[in-house]
Amino acid sequence: MLSPILAPAMARRGVHYGWVVVAVAFLTMLATAAAMGMPGVLLLPLKNEFGWDLGMISGALALRLVLFGLVAPFAAALMLRYGIRIVVSTALCLIVLGLILATQMTAVWQLWLTWGLMLGLSTGVTANVLGATVASRWFTKRRGLVVGLLSASSATGQLLFLPVAAWLSEHLGWRQAMMPAAAMCLLCLVLVVLFMRDHPGDVDLASYGEDEVVAPPVRRAGSNALLLSFSALAMASRNRTFWILAGTFFVCGLSTNGLVQNHFIPLCHDFGMDAVEASGVLALMGACDFVGTIISGWLSDRYDNRWLLSWYYGLRGLSLLVLPYSQFSFFGLSLFAVFYGLDWIATVPPTVKLSGQTFGREQGPLVFGWVFTAHQLGAATAAFAAGATRDMLLSYLPAFAFAGAACLVAAIAVLTVKKRPGAATVVPAE
Repeated sequence: MLSPILAPAMARRGVHYGWVVVAVAFLTMLATAAAMGMPGVLLLPLKNEFGWDLGMISGALALRLVLFGLVAPFAAALMLRYGIRIVVSTALCLIVLGLILATQMTAVWQLWLTWGLMLGLSTGVTANVLGATVASRWFTKRRGLVVGLLSASSATGQLLFLPVAAWLSEHLGWRQAMMPAAAMCLLCLVLVVLFMRDHPGDVDLASYGEDEVVAPPVRRAGSNALLLSFSALAMASRNRTFWILAGTFFVCGLSTNGLVQNHFIPLCHDFGMDAVEASGVLALMGACDFVGTIISGWLSDRYDNRWLLSWYYGLRGLSLLVLPYSQFSFFGLSLFAVFYGLDWIATVPPTVKLSGQTFGREQGPLVFGWVFTAHQLGAATAAFAAGATRDMLLSYLPAFAFAGAACLVAAIAVLTVKKRPGAATVVPAE
């Protein structure tokens, strides 16, 4: 561990060690999201090699997305119980093992075991709940910006590596296409062990934006991660805001990870675009998402998060509804990629902020874990239903139109969240 040496040295130069923790979390979420998003570009090669239909493959992808979400609240509790470094290191080892085993699969059950079970469980630990936990523990000021930065790394990682994976799959085979993500996860494992710390008090620092050093919470030997998670759910379920956030985040997953990430390339293939070119459009979405989500984090520190979410869901819904009018040309899809990409996962920072404002610093990440579970249930629904729709109706367009309409409903629903008494609509820049 280098943090006991590095943290005081940085403090003497006026740099908070929390930014190192953010950097390590950023790279970790980027790499694990790349592993999570890899199956989307390899769907057609699997179909061609093994003869599996899209509905069969989509079932394994749906399991991956369900577990990705279901593990989130327990991941937050595990980090509270055992610490970020231990939990994330274990998850990274499982991701690498799952990717290596996946290169040897020859049967559908092996697809469900590796891509479904192993990747679903392990990547769920290193998803947006990790970002919410790091931001809430290490930052008081700039928290929204940090959440935006880390959320951007997760969403962008799912898209940015797809052109590389598509090229490797086309020229070397789908098995070799998984190796860059595995190598990045190994590198991140080393960084987590060397630099990650669980709490600013571990290196004798106050949270960024505060002056008082607070000791890390005592990890009680008798505390149980399951009990912590379900206690947070029981508390949150009595609050109307929780159900609104969970419902709208269900729509968020329905219209992003489950639909576009998994089925955009096959959709483009139906209209005559090859996988490499279509994955390039997804990479453009990832680049725009990176910018859009960071800006969303900056805005969430300053403006009413309810109205931000309403605009995000509304614009995303409109972009999905007008997608068929792009004529599926590279130019038309590039315009869609920019517009949709800026809004890909910009919903995360305002949702995390509303969770923290409503349920507090310690409980907020646990509650957001359950909200994120709803997100992944929506993603799993779209991952399976879109594939089944394509098999039955020979078209993906009804699934995309349904997702667009659901976003418009979410844009209205989120405005029914009650504003907290005394909360300003506009917060001065810090």
